[in-house]
Amino acid sequence: MNVTGNGVVVGNGGIGGLESDFIRRHHRHETGDNQCSSVLSRHIKAPVHLVWSLVRRFDQPQKYKPFISRCVVQGNLEIGSLREVDVKSGLPATTSTERLEFLDDNEHILSMRIIGGDHRLRNYSSISSLHPEIIDGRPGTLVIESFVVDVPEGNTKDDTCYFVEALIKCNLKSLADVSERRAVQDRTEPIDRM
Repeated sequence: MNVTGNGVVVGNGGIGGLESDFIRRHHRHETGDNQCSSVLSRHIKAPVHLVWSLVRRFDQPQKYKPFISRCVVQGNLEIGSLREVDVKSGLPATTSTERLEFLDDNEHILSMRIIGGDHRLRNYSSISSLHPEIIDGRPGTLVIESFVVDVPEGNTKDDTCYFVEALIKCNLKSLADVSERRAVQDRTEPIDRM
């Protein structure tokens, strides 16, 4: 994996022991001949509980995913729940139908699969896992997101991975921005005095 200047880690080679262990345990994808897969991560200067409070909200991805304008979930939020997502203009998509595959509040793991919609991401599934760490002496979070997706006709595996990685990097940057802003607000709330 290569760490970029903004704290995002991309790829599959040369990563440390703990991160590598998290990927091995939580980010297994069966990849077919005409599919691509990748793993990205980001270190966020906010505690796990705060970051997880955003990530686990399958019904409100627009709180940190900048390309989503609207999301509607029918029924209770549980494994198998479906969400209808409207995508902001500027992307080669308008809607996406997504299913919650796995949600573990203790281990901080969420998995989802795209099952329909107006876009080119066929057989897309992703896994997100959050792990506590210390950054600059304060509670922080390592977020790891992996995916597998079909390569559309006329595209290469590299082009497809590059496109999906770019979307995930934007989502992770936005997640970091929102989480870190909330973490600073939490630290600066006035203490009630009697």
